[in-house]
Amino acid sequence: MNRRRLCALVPSPCESIGSPLASISRIRILGSLLLSALLLALGSGAVSADEPAPPVKVLVTYHSLSGNTERMAEAVADGVKSVPGADVLLKRVGKVTADDLFSADAVVVGSPVYWSNMSGEVKTFFDNWQFKFGVFPDFKMKNKIGAAFATGGQVSSGKEVTMLTILAAMLGNQMIVVSGGGAFGASATTEGDSPGIDNQELADAKLLGKRVAEVAVRFKAGSIK
Repeated sequence: MNRRRLCALVPSPCESIGSPLASISRIRILGSLLLSALLLALGSGAVSADEPAPPVKVLVTYHSLSGNTERMAEAVADGVKSVPGADVLLKRVGKVTADDLFSADAVVVGSPVYWSNMSGEVKTFFDNWQFKFGVFPDFKMKNKIGAAFATGGQVSSGKEVTMLTILAAMLGNQMIVVSGGGAFGASATTEGDSPGIDNQELADAKLLGKRVAEVAVRFKAGSIK
């Protein structure tokens, strides 16, 4: 019996390692294995183009003695909450941990005006970035979004200067600063001709929070324009 007739009767032994039939078989087996692995990955959720992106984290932190800056901070937090894809953490500056700070995608800092500047508590908060949290030399706040708000007793008591000092500290850490609710951030006058915080000032604070969250979401998604 010749080889061709033998192969017709018993094909498996005739498919030697170097034969074309063996090569085709190996390709088919390999293709089946790859297809099975892909289907398994898709079924287990390992590959999912529709999986939502994790929310951005916005830290809103402040110092407040009378409660005025705290009210503004709460309004800023409300603005953050109004943006889909953004979560907010509201804390006093003395309660913020290193993890709170470094895990945030954006940080909004509020201060009352003390001698036309940020309060000592807020200054200590920024000092802690280095001396307590170790932000340098790696610039751990680099490319995070930053913003400021302030409250002051009088119309010209130094609210803009206070916000600028906060923003300057952020710029020194290579953060990306934004404004909202005003040229340098949101502010409120709490004494004199404007006792307490009015609805417009709270609305400005909410706009600031909304603006920060929107920029943070777009930045994280890579769609900043």
